[in-house]
Amino acid sequence: MLGCWLSWLLGFALVLHGLTLENNCSDHCKACGGPARDQCLQCQPGFTLHDNVCVDIDECGTELDKCPSNTYCFNTHSSYECRSCDGACVGCMGGGPARCKKCALGYTSVGVKCVDVDECSVEVLACSDINALCVNTEGSFHCQCAPGFTRRDGVCVRSQPPEGQEQSLLDDLQDEEVEVLKQMFFGVVLCALATLAAKGDMVFTSIFMGAVAAVVGYWLSDKTDRMLGAFLKGR
Repeated sequence: MLGCWLSWLLGFALVLHGLTLENNCSDHCKACGGPARDQCLQCQPGFTLHDNVCVDIDECGTELDKCPSNTYCFNTHSSYECRSCDGACVGCMGGGPARCKKCALGYTSVGVKCVDVDECSVEVLACSDINALCVNTEGSFHCQCAPGFTRRDGVCVRSQPPEGQEQSLLDDLQDEEVEVLKQMFFGVVLCALATLAAKGDMVFTSIFMGAVAAVVGYWLSDKTDRMLGAFLKGR
């Protein structure tokens, strides 16, 4: 009977001793042989035993992480985090545009970094609408209507004046109508000058010849501008 009691007391003492040692273990130790840092016997999760010392496991360096695509592993104390890659990257090995595995669309590799492509300066006609202006953005670009134009049905058209604002007689005229009026005006002027020149007046004859030369020059210039515009649109 005495032996039974002695065994029970000895077991109870060992349990108390074990609890005392576990409570006095150094940081990150789950079980130890003493309170010193190098007396660990078993480590907490996220740590590994090395020379009786519990050291942090680098999940990123040991490829124990499970980070999704376009993120990178960042080691933390006893664990790790998955952080998003920079917007310039498709896959990365760390933070910032200098750690990209591949440059994203709209970016190009310059040295070790992925930098934004300025589509407005690289592409000759980034905006197909001649009344639109190209605006570069990070990783892309967009086309906005030039001052005095608004977007309607996908194209930039001349803005209407605010309601209540008086319009001049020429505001509603189309470009073709303006051209017809110009030609009519030049025709009237030339007829008047030709009539005066027919009377033998040298002054009006000189003015008539100069006006004819000006009209021909204007017509040739206008044709050249239209041909150039049509060529650029065709590209």
